[in-house]
Amino acid sequence: MSGTHKRSTTTALAFVVVFLTLSLVLFPEQGFEAGISGLKLFWDVVFPSLLPFFILSELMLGVGVVHALGVLLEPLMRPLFSVPGVGAFALSMGLAAGYPMDAVITSKFRKNKMCSRIEGERLLAFTNTADPLFMFGAVAVGMFRNAGIGILLAIAHYIGALLVGILFKLYGRGKEEPEQNTVPLLRGNLFVRAYKEMIRAREEDGRPFGKLLGDAVNDSIKTIFMIGGFIVFFAVLIKVLILVGFVSLLALPLSFLFQAMGIDLSLVGPFVAGIFEIDIGSAQAAVTQAPLMEQLVIVSFIIAWSGLSVHAQVASVLTGTDIRFPPYLLARLLHAILSGLFAVILFYWGIGNSAANVMAPFAPSTVAVSMAEPTAWAKWLTSLNALKNWLFLIGGLTLFSVTLYLARRLRIVFFRTRMNHK
Repeated sequence: MSGTHKRSTTTALAFVVVFLTLSLVLFPEQGFEAGISGLKLFWDVVFPSLLPFFILSELMLGVGVVHALGVLLEPLMRPLFSVPGVGAFALSMGLAAGYPMDAVITSKFRKNKMCSRIEGERLLAFTNTADPLFMFGAVAVGMFRNAGIGILLAIAHYIGALLVGILFKLYGRGKEEPEQNTVPLLRGNLFVRAYKEMIRAREEDGRPFGKLLGDAVNDSIKTIFMIGGFIVFFAVLIKVLILVGFVSLLALPLSFLFQAMGIDLSLVGPFVAGIFEIDIGSAQAAVTQAPLMEQLVIVSFIIAWSGLSVHAQVASVLTGTDIRFPPYLLARLLHAILSGLFAVILFYWGIGNSAANVMAPFAPSTVAVSMAEPTAWAKWLTSLNALKNWLFLIGGLTLFSVTLYLARRLRIVFFRTRMNHK
């Protein structure tokens, strides 16, 4: 049965590959234009915004900073999500830099045995988030011309991610591997433990800083160009699928579902496009004549789902680890549903639908302009803003975690003092 299944899969894949190749031969001009569009997106937005984070994450892992943060953040991440403290590093990187930064970090954690397989799957479930710049700049301002929509999308998106993380705390319960606590747990003062863990990790790595920096740049360039290849490939793939009528064919059953749910049928096409690629689907949904609330539900769903293009990037990044892909897909679907639901709730609460927030089409913001025609300064500013956001995020999470730790220690001391007096 296994052999038959493999042969059937191979035959199906061969048919798909040949079909796509022939389609590209039939539509070379359109495929070329789509490839140029995908490459421009990668070079203007993705490359300058992600590369600094890739290099910095490699350096912080090598010098032991991430290990120290893991100790400091354990009081927050372990009770809330049942993941190690280093999970907050992946979460903050994902929030600041967007897809697929969290998968890159989680993969490195697993390869370095800083988390178990189950913990890695839990972590990947809720750290796969869009960055604020995309929701506020590209979608709200650039596509909808409505700054208030960014607030609605961001709140719905991040609440959905948080709930997925809490729900996935139950995932794999009782099935944790014996190696769950792979990093030695040090006892004593939290800050002393963090310092000792940083020293231990640095000594274990052992590479001179020059070697570490060279490896960080080399590995980061390889990873980011792999991501760029996926972006270009899926840009061409979506264009070809539209031209051969596959997207229209896929939209037929969805039309009945949308009609049954009372959703405007003009959103079927953007929804199908969003299944494949987040930017294309969101942009198409924003220009339909559907009611604003229905547009926001579809866009919120698409952003949380993140598209098969991002899923392929995540699958490629996870190669070489034992982290399984199906739990990630389940989490994305759950996140998409929750985000769409919260978009409806927030819209009825008056967030994002105020006419006062609507921006005149003839007065686009500097964010929209910089994303439409990014200059060298705009690209660098994007990286600086993302880095600043990350520093605030990781700083805030660390402060909150340390506060929880100190409050717990004070409570224990107070309890012991009362017991001694009795």
